[in-house]
Amino acid sequence: MSDPVKEFNEYRTKMNDKILADNNKIVKRIFNLDTNAFAEGALDKKTKELLGLVASTVLRCDDCVKYHLESSHKEGVTKAEVSEALGIATLIGGTIVIPHLRRAHEYWEAIENQG
Repeated sequence: MSDPVKEFNEYRTKMNDKILADNNKIVKRIFNLDTNAFAEGALDKKTKELLGLVASTVLRCDDCVKYHLESSHKEGVTKAEVSEALGIATLIGGTIVIPHLRRAHEYWEAIENQG
């Protein structure tokens, strides 16, 4: 049986390594900016990850949703908190985000089933 979390992370790591190997200064700076934006600040990491999850859902970026679901899980976000955040994303994004909402719930289940 396939493991969607493992598959996503292996692919993401492989492709990020290839992209960063090109040594493109702009891309490296964007990656660094992304890392630093989600560091502890006036907002805690948990809140920032939930904000990232909502924005990613509204923008309909499934890879981004997966990334923020995993990061949220690592920060101790609960299923209820994810569900509430995704509800807000659906309200803001409208019915067009419902397919992404389905995939987000499916991926959260996969994360929870890992351990």
